[in-house]
Amino acid sequence: MYNPHPVATQRKSREAEAALQARRQARVLALLRRYGWNATSFQVLEPGLRYHFDGRDACVAYVDTGRALVVAGAPIAPEERVGEVAARFASFARRCGRRVRFFAVADRFLERASFASIQVGEQPSWDPAGWEVILRGSRSLREQLRRARARGVRVRPLAPEEVEGGAARERIERLIARWLGAKQMAPMGFLVQLQPFGHAGERRLFVAEQEGRIVGFLAAVPIYARRGWFFEDLLRDPAAPNGTAELLVDAAMRAAAEEGSRYVTLGLAPLAGVGGWLGTVGRLGRGLYDFAGLAAFKAKLRPHAWEPIHLAFPRGDGAFSALRDTLAAFARGGLLRFGVETLLRVPTVVIELLAAALLPWTLLLALAPARYFPAPWIQWGWVAFDLALFAALLRLARRWSHRLATALATVVTLDAAVTWLQAIVWNLRRIEGPGDAAAIAAGAFAPAIAAVLLWRARWHRRRLAALRG
Repeated sequence: MYNPHPVATQRKSREAEAALQARRQARVLALLRRYGWNATSFQVLEPGLRYHFDGRDACVAYVDTGRALVVAGAPIAPEERVGEVAARFASFARRCGRRVRFFAVADRFLERASFASIQVGEQPSWDPAGWEVILRGSRSLREQLRRARARGVRVRPLAPEEVEGGAARERIERLIARWLGAKQMAPMGFLVQLQPFGHAGERRLFVAEQEGRIVGFLAAVPIYARRGWFFEDLLRDPAAPNGTAELLVDAAMRAAAEEGSRYVTLGLAPLAGVGGWLGTVGRLGRGLYDFAGLAAFKAKLRPHAWEPIHLAFPRGDGAFSALRDTLAAFARGGLLRFGVETLLRVPTVVIELLAAALLPWTLLLALAPARYFPAPWIQWGWVAFDLALFAALLRLARRWSHRLATALATVVTLDAAVTWLQAIVWNLRRIEGPGDAAAIAAGAFAPAIAAVLLWRARWHRRRLAALRG
């Protein structure tokens, strides 16, 4: 049937869906106020999650990756019903043709639900009433606070009305943009997306200011069933003085203590306390994400306890499959796209990969049939050029130099142009089969791709330097 007003119809449909989602979230919030025990419980109100209600007193929040339903923490339910609700949700997932994963669950969940699990990290926690004792016992922490104050950094709480379309919100959003721009990993979704303004009345927000400029931000969300707080977002401007993050934590801890709260966490330190193959992955991936550095920062604040955090999945499923499904939930746009985008944001890793690929490439070049080249000296000239390029890339990977990066990107661009010229003028007329065609195509496209990666790495490193002032 012809619709003369398709745009209006689509708008009404979106408005109806938004109204339905708002009603669902109001219902979830009511459940959270009664049963929200996990540190991640309040985060289920952030955009992108779906809700599966089990009766009037239970809810499971999840994302659908297309292959699995990945749950944000444990079910929001009375403690005695957690295992039962989880089992029924697993049955629901099977009926949908999906696997089920419960990410960021504590020991309490595993004691009540019959699932296999792997530890994915540890979560530090504090009793804010003991924060003053921690400060007295840590000279280094007191020194960080002194440094920030000496540089003129001051922390204050924000009232909810200050971020509801006001100037403070705009300044915080600019800080978020600078902070994200300085990160090596591509922006992620699921439980780590930055959404600090939703349900502002339930949050506690703090800003660190220096000479009228916001240089740090902390958003705390409630953990209702523990009368506690999760310091969910802790952002520091790349150019902020040392001690800014610690000063924000200090202010938030003191505010929590004044309210009578007895539990505070800074959330999961991924791969902290984890051994085996997963620990090896963390060590190998430190060029992309500083897992050890994050855990060290949280440990520096001297938590009163560390709680193991797990990824749970049905018995019989493999741990690797469960981890892959969970990573897909975090990687907005798919794992491959996320991986490529992250690599392009990490210049050192890009340079190291190019250097690693250049060695076998140079060997193949040296062993290639002479008919691929107009003269022997041209073949060995390419070999010598690639060896020199390999040495220069290693030097750039060890110590970044904007001048050297510019020179290498320019030289590799010229290399790509000359390679294409040789392929067109000399090689195309001498192709003798599919093998020749593939070799010539690889020879032409490889330096072009390398040039793009080098220019991209140079641009990202320069932007990072600008963000850091």
